Amino acid sequence: MKIVFKICILTFSIIFLLQCKPKERYIHNEGFIFGTTYHIKYESTVDYHKDIILLLNEFNKSLSTYDKNSTISKINRNESFTVDSYFKECFVKAQKISEITNGAFDMTVAPLVNIWGFGFEQSADNDSLLIDSIKQIVGYKKIVLYGDTIIKSNPNIMLDASAVAKGYGVDIVAQYLLNKGVTNLMVEIGGEISAKGVNQSGKYWKVGIDKPIDDPTALNREIQEIVFVNNKCLATSGNYRQFYVKDGVKYSHTINPFTGYPARNTLLSTSVLADDCLTADAFATAFMVLGIEEGVELAKSLNYIDVYFIYFSPEDNELKTFYTEKFFLEK
Repeated sequence: MKIVFKICILTFSIIFLLQCKPKERYIHNEGFIFGTTYHIKYESTVDYHKDIILLLNEFNKSLSTYDKNSTISKINRNESFTVDSYFKECFVKAQKISEITNGAFDMTVAPLVNIWGFGFEQSADNDSLLIDSIKQIVGYKKIVLYGDTIIKSNPNIMLDASAVAKGYGVDIVAQYLLNKGVTNLMVEIGGEISAKGVNQSGKYWKVGIDKPIDDPTALNREIQEIVFVNNKCLATSGNYRQFYVKDGVKYSHTINPFTGYPARNTLLSTSVLADDCLTADAFATAFMVLGIEEGVELAKSLNYIDVYFIYFSPEDNELKTFYTEKFFLEK
């Protein structure tokens, strides 16, 4: 009887402890950061939203060109050349992608972005002479990182991290949650995404790729494709959100470092899958500069990214797509 009684007590204790254990649930955090929205979903017993906001605000102090006291702003004004850990990691990765893309991705494009009205300073009246003069201080090889110090070949060189900041911010938040023991998560900032594990339904995270419809307000969105993301990051770049029309000509926010003008080719949208979102973000921008032919050639040569391109075919007068074999888990 004593043995049976002890077994009953033990069984009751186990059941009681299981009932008292905090139940994991999918938490949804959302808000506004970096001039855009964010949505974060993760399975946890703890809501980390306050810590995530503090983390993103700290990150913003490094790479935001809209914060006059940020590391990148001080470097642009030649007030400081010492970098922090966020800036250093971002710069090193960005420079490698600049080299791989032969300069199609280039953080020194900042002065050109500004004069076309898409940057952190007021736009100026631009003409071919001004653009040609600014191009002389654009080029990723004209700035280097030596230890923790930035060295410029010309003091007028300025950096713009807007093409990678959202993606890098996604990586920062995702890694923070992983360090907390979270295994199922989806972090999205301004459309750039990191997805690990599974969603609340126990399936891979499902993400929509928009049709490239001119819509700066993003109120008339239509889905072009659905992609399942499994332990990968997805970034998309296009010319259908940030643009303006002047004298009947459309000017998009992606600036071609080679010409000094907004990128203009048949490639309308690029989506890139990679292991980290900074890499996906940078390549998505680079492909928009390169265009469909060079973009496809480069994408095929890289075995660590997968792509989905939407482009206009003048010959057929219709939209077409190109994607690498592993882009879709399910198709």
